[in-house]
Amino acid sequence: MKPIDNELDIKIRSLIRSCGQQAKQMAKEGLQVFQKGPGDFVTNVDQMLDRQLTAEFSTLFPDDGVITEENAPSRERFQENYSRLWCIDPLDGTDDFIHRQKDYAVMVGLLENESPIAGWIYAPESDMTYFGGKDLGLWQAIADLTPELIAIGEPKSSDEQTVIIGIKDRQNFGDAIAHRVPEIKFGFSQGSFGLKVMNVILGHAGMYVYLNGRVKIWDTVGPLALAKTAGLVCCDLDGNPISYAQDAMDLETLAHQQSIVIGWASYIEPI
Repeated sequence: MKPIDNELDIKIRSLIRSCGQQAKQMAKEGLQVFQKGPGDFVTNVDQMLDRQLTAEFSTLFPDDGVITEENAPSRERFQENYSRLWCIDPLDGTDDFIHRQKDYAVMVGLLENESPIAGWIYAPESDMTYFGGKDLGLWQAIADLTPELIAIGEPKSSDEQTVIIGIKDRQNFGDAIAHRVPEIKFGFSQGSFGLKVMNVILGHAGMYVYLNGRVKIWDTVGPLALAKTAGLVCCDLDGNPISYAQDAMDLETLAHQQSIVIGWASYIEPI
């Protein structure tokens, strides 16, 4: 297995930035949009980037498994004997991308022995990459400039001590949550799962809660690797750690069966 050294990190960041900039340009030229299921859409850009990222990561890491969102057969690799799996979302936040909003991202996560150990999140509209993981630290880089360490910090003001919750979850559960926890404040919810997690890491919110049962392995591995590196709590509503064991996943869709809570311990525990 290749270690994730500086040379490989640079290649990964260059690759996902190139893909993100391609997506940004292609959005200006017009999109083909297809419906995969109720409320679940994909574009020709997702599909093109999926093929490109699959080919590149399979070449870079021939001994590892590669799982991508738009390649359904690749999900079988989750049940095969790979100690490392690259979990790739070519466009996280496709709905935002379709509607020309800014909060979408290209995401890559490395799962090793059922544990998220590294992640890369690239936001094309801001040309910002967040990356790092176990033994790597936590970094951000604008465009192709020299990376800088991320200043990790808990929310400092009452305006930032909010809970991020997805639009669908707020519609379904917001009133019940607010009734049980009257002091709670809901924060702005942008499209990408990864960018929501980054808002918590950067101290713009205290916690992110995901309840609707549709989040998949390629949505979570990269962001959870970064959250764990930042020292955040990653658990379900019962306080159990988020598991990547086979019995914790829907093996057909690779959706998590657990609810997901990611946040600062000092914020999660009282609530």
